[in-house]
Amino acid sequence: MDNEIQLISDGAGLAVIGEPAAVERFLVSEGLPSKDLGLQRLGSVLGAGAAAAQAGSEIAANSGRWVQLTKESAQVVHKYGLMQSKTPGVSHAMVGQPGSIKSWLQIAKGPGSMVGNPAMLAGAAGIMAQVAMQQSMKEITDYLAVIDEKVDDVLRAQKDGVLARMIGVGFVIEEALTIREARGRVDEVTWSKVQGAPTAIAETQAYALRQLDALAEKLEHKSTIGDLAKAAKEAESKAQEWLAVLARCFQLQDGIAVLELDRVLDASPGELDGHRLGLKAARKNRLELISRCTERLMARMDAAAGTANTKVLMHPMDSPAVVQSSNHVSIAIVDFHGRLGIEGAREASEARRWTDAAKEARDKALETGADGVGAARRLGNETLGRAKWATGKLSSRIAERALRHRGGDEGEPDDSNNSPGL
Repeated sequence: MDNEIQLISDGAGLAVIGEPAAVERFLVSEGLPSKDLGLQRLGSVLGAGAAAAQAGSEIAANSGRWVQLTKESAQVVHKYGLMQSKTPGVSHAMVGQPGSIKSWLQIAKGPGSMVGNPAMLAGAAGIMAQVAMQQSMKEITDYLAVIDEKVDDVLRAQKDGVLARMIGVGFVIEEALTIREARGRVDEVTWSKVQGAPTAIAETQAYALRQLDALAEKLEHKSTIGDLAKAAKEAESKAQEWLAVLARCFQLQDGIAVLELDRVLDASPGELDGHRLGLKAARKNRLELISRCTERLMARMDAAAGTANTKVLMHPMDSPAVVQSSNHVSIAIVDFHGRLGIEGAREASEARRWTDAAKEARDKALETGADGVGAARRLGNETLGRAKWATGKLSSRIAERALRHRGGDEGEPDDSNNSPGL
């Protein structure tokens, strides 16, 4: 048994459970960074009796580590052929290192396998969901730290009660998470402190989404390049601030979900798996809502850049400024998407230099004679396609950076709570 470990995956992470030395050997052999899973908290699902006592002693003797699923760690899941369990969305495998064989091999399910105890497997999946959300919260903390000054500016400038409530709720959630870390559970008193938090957070999220929609609408209704340049500049200056507010809302919603799972684990462990799946669906819906809003703003910025590129000859200052603002907003959104785990990237437009546009128009005029004016007009319609000569490399860099943010090495475990208030 000392050379056997269990692998459990819920699609977002991989849990490696077994005798501490065996777990460490496996992680080192596969080159996987990990953090503590908090396996001992599974004692809440065991109930009472001799069987529960035996299972409890096995938990105490074992180690549990959590690995974030990235491109590299997902290959490990594929390598060992994890099989679907009866717990929805959770796959499992037993692997061992028998005798002098150095490589790890999939083996038959041992007597201590969690597959034989559905409550234990559901409990493990719930804890994995918590660790994944805590990792996401840390990603957002890092994101907010980078743009901390801008975040402080927008919050100080806002007198709206919606944002004020969100800030207060953040303090309460952080306090509850601190108590959870100290006690290892969420009791009724701690939970009562945060029960009204989801409403305040949802109101703030809706407010921030409306602000981003307003920026997009302003771009749509500008008829002159000068007005378009002003609207694009406003979007550039304000979009990242509202993205930061959205990120903070999402972080606090993950914090509430962590507390919820602990409360269910403590009070109604039999309902843990259903609650985990419900939280997963709600989280996905929030991501889709945020994605639609931010992608709509990117589409409007792209359209503005396209319009500006067709007017570059007549507006050699404002047109490139619109495209530059479009790129800045889009890069900010791609970075934001990466921190929240939203898939996809966009191609940035490249502003055409006035001299290049003028040269092309002149050449076409010389080639077509009397049709020169028409050629110049057609040139504007062709500009956006040709102007993206550098988009491939830029888009790849953005996508790679977002992937690194989602799957960056964590190294040694860090069980501290990393979600400071704004």
